[in-house]
Amino acid sequence: MDFGVQFFPCVGPKDVPPAAYFRDALALTELADSLGYDHVRMVEHYFHPYGGYSPNPLLFLAAAAQRTKRLRLMSGAVLPVFNNPLKLAGEIGMLDAISNGRVEVGFARAFLPHEFSRFGVPLDESRARFDEGLEAVTQLLEHEDVAFNGRFHAFPATTSLPRPTQSPRPPFWVAALATESSFVNAGRQGHSIMAIPVGGGEMARLIMAYRTAWKEAGHPGNGRVMLAFHMFVHEEPGAAARIARGPLNRYIASLVDAASDWTAGTSSADYPGYDKIIAKLKGDSFESQVAEGSAFVGTPAEVTEQIRTFAARSGPFEIGSLQVNFNDLPVDLAATSMRLFAAAVAPRFKQTEVKV
Repeated sequence: MDFGVQFFPCVGPKDVPPAAYFRDALALTELADSLGYDHVRMVEHYFHPYGGYSPNPLLFLAAAAQRTKRLRLMSGAVLPVFNNPLKLAGEIGMLDAISNGRVEVGFARAFLPHEFSRFGVPLDESRARFDEGLEAVTQLLEHEDVAFNGRFHAFPATTSLPRPTQSPRPPFWVAALATESSFVNAGRQGHSIMAIPVGGGEMARLIMAYRTAWKEAGHPGNGRVMLAFHMFVHEEPGAAARIARGPLNRYIASLVDAASDWTAGTSSADYPGYDKIIAKLKGDSFESQVAEGSAFVGTPAEVTEQIRTFAARSGPFEIGSLQVNFNDLPVDLAATSMRLFAAAVAPRFKQTEVKV
């Protein structure tokens, strides 16, 4: 199993100035490269402390490419619903060239109603816009002289430049939360899946649906599953929980606030059950996140056992993407935690999926 780091800015200017946030994130990225982590990943969100520092993950990854030698550079994820596919395909090709072929592109539908309203995009068009945008970007990266006539985008025969460095294009990932059709569609299309744990038992069902769809579509292998977790390790018993509790609780509160429209009457057929998902998050806390396996926090031995316990419920997964500096967790503590995880936890899972 491989582990990488992800950055999900969840602060505003009064908490951490933008220049300081990205200085620290890039320093941790360089550290991850030197410690043997698999990837660095950045989100796309807008207008709110929950993710709003990163309206363009590819811009951050271009900076990361100049500071690293081996990390895979992943968007986690770009949002076709708010991006023209012609522009997005060109930016992906450019980043692939800058990084000498280290890009992997995660795509997501977006899920925050306040973003849709500000961009003037109906929530009920989310699925259709995602499918069309992904198809257009795929065609533009894989082929030259692509003409496209869709519901939302149309363009004459066009060759996107720069052409991808990787052939025929960078690997694609699809982000999913709790909708089984998202897992199934990703498997059918032969894309890897990136997900956020929603409880081990439920995750097991969704991962199985993905792998079944992958095999039924005739793709070789078993697909790839990446799960995202908060992570903080400390050598002193009890210290990790004491340090991480506040930042993680503030992260949860920021997410709930950003998604509050779902519990205030907003609904969409493209997002069944999201009112219940956000309502549950309102009751979540540091303790419940650790208990459910969404956060790995403790000593190296405790975190090792947490990973094994989660995998026993969810089934094996190939990659863990670790959020290492959530909310206002100090950068020096995040760096110490990363070093300790790389030395004392990651080696127990290398070169294999998690075994239980």
